[in-house]
Amino acid sequence: MPQPLIFEDHYKKLGFEVFSDKNLEIINSGQFRPYIKILLIPAGYELNVDFKQYAPKRTSLFFLTHQNFTIEKGKEDAILLYYNRDFYCIQIHDKEVACDGLLFHNIFEIPFVELEDEEAAIITDLFQQIKNELEWMDSSAEEMIRTYVKQLIIRATRKWKKQNIDNEHIKIPGSELDIFRDFSRYLEIHFKEKHNVADYANLLHVAPKTLTHKFKNLNLESPNQLIINRILLEAKRLLFYTDKTIKEIAYDLGYEDPAYFNRLFTHKTGSTPVTFKKNYTSGKKYNI
Repeated sequence: MPQPLIFEDHYKKLGFEVFSDKNLEIINSGQFRPYIKILLIPAGYELNVDFKQYAPKRTSLFFLTHQNFTIEKGKEDAILLYYNRDFYCIQIHDKEVACDGLLFHNIFEIPFVELEDEEAAIITDLFQQIKNELEWMDSSAEEMIRTYVKQLIIRATRKWKKQNIDNEHIKIPGSELDIFRDFSRYLEIHFKEKHNVADYANLLHVAPKTLTHKFKNLNLESPNQLIINRILLEAKRLLFYTDKTIKEIAYDLGYEDPAYFNRLFTHKTGSTPVTFKKNYTSGKKYNI
């Protein structure tokens, strides 16, 4: 079994894991949850990310931060690259790679890109270069690795935009891309305390109606619905992955009235929080 490769220097850390069906328990152990993660997944694998199931038909890249994920099957070697924000912070370096709000923290909750054969070969080579640097580990290794990580992210960001916001269903022009990304980023930061469209419109320096009209014109869900979607996703995470009570979850998500939160959850999901947790724990899957 391949040994993990790790770079550490003071607070900075990056690791490289090759895995297959022979060592999935390591990948699924939860030890990588605090890190930013990039997974190179061949066709034939099955993954659960939060409450969605994926079975890639071709080689794909997955980009995860705090999502819960498990991998259920797969034979060919796959790769997990993980690193902390001290090694490479997507927010601080956003001007370099422009991925925050797209690859990471996007309002569609689409954490992956599919790769054509030619692109898959290029991406696989970048992972190999990172592996080589970790094995050689000379004085310039850190900056070389960071350069390859940037290339991975830039290539994947271009691909994500083409697959998700520049297609026959959704087309976001370049002039509107920043407001889409900024809304996504602000939502990820503030969803627990800011529940109204006006809060985000204020952060974006536009009128609430203007923001709503922009999303409608771009054929996107309304900002209000996207805010609710993010709150409900976090509620489901807390219900399933913690022992917190409904009241504690409501307070965590900024609701002073747990009964109101309970009604909101039930109305939007068709299931009470208690029923959701019971059904999901017993193996019933939801298409969220």
